[in-house]
Amino acid sequence: MTWSIVARDPASGAFGVAVATRFLAAGGLCPHAESGVGALSTQAMINPTYGARGLALLRSGASAREAVEALIAADAGRATRQVHVVDRYGGSLAHTGSECIEWSGHHCGDGVSVAGNMLAGPAVVGNTFDRYVATTSLPFAERLIEAMTAGQAAGGDKRGQQSACILIYGTEDYPDLSLRVDDHPTAVAELRRIYGLWLGRFAAHRKYMATRADPVGVYDRRVIEAEVERREALLES
Repeated sequence: MTWSIVARDPASGAFGVAVATRFLAAGGLCPHAESGVGALSTQAMINPTYGARGLALLRSGASAREAVEALIAADAGRATRQVHVVDRYGGSLAHTGSECIEWSGHHCGDGVSVAGNMLAGPAVVGNTFDRYVATTSLPFAERLIEAMTAGQAAGGDKRGQQSACILIYGTEDYPDLSLRVDDHPTAVAELRRIYGLWLGRFAAHRKYMATRADPVGVYDRRVIEAEVERREALLES
């Protein structure tokens, strides 16, 4: 089950993962990312330990290739696994085990990887990848959502939809964006809708949160509410 896109934004250095599947709450176990380190998704017969171990490998200086090779070498169940990784340099590598349910496969490029299994066909991965590459003018989060929308239009998970998520880490120890749809008949469209809501009040608060450079941030409610009003007016216009 599952297809996903893992990418590094060349403009900001942020790492992002977007996932969709006919499985409950995939956002809880599939996507993993860390500021300045990399990102990955573990899927098919999920091995949840790939997340922490994969990021630890990347943090220690391993490339995407080295991380994937180390993860699957230590896993007797690797034939049933799918995992793909993007590292801090934009390197990418994916593993699709020989026992992953068809259609299964992946497409890796510079700073981006798309992988999936139990899909309607290869166009799901191909269209997801192509749409991401074609939307360089969009903000990073919107590129990821656009890509997944294109994959869903090509058939997505052949069993249908249930959950979807997006996870982005920028420069902080906490995510810039973390949204999940755990159980919905049109999960990808619902993810897009929730992202539209996030662009208002939540994004305004996110702008002023404490950071590594400023561990206090802005806590004046008048400043924050003014930004909320500004953003919500833009969304309504």
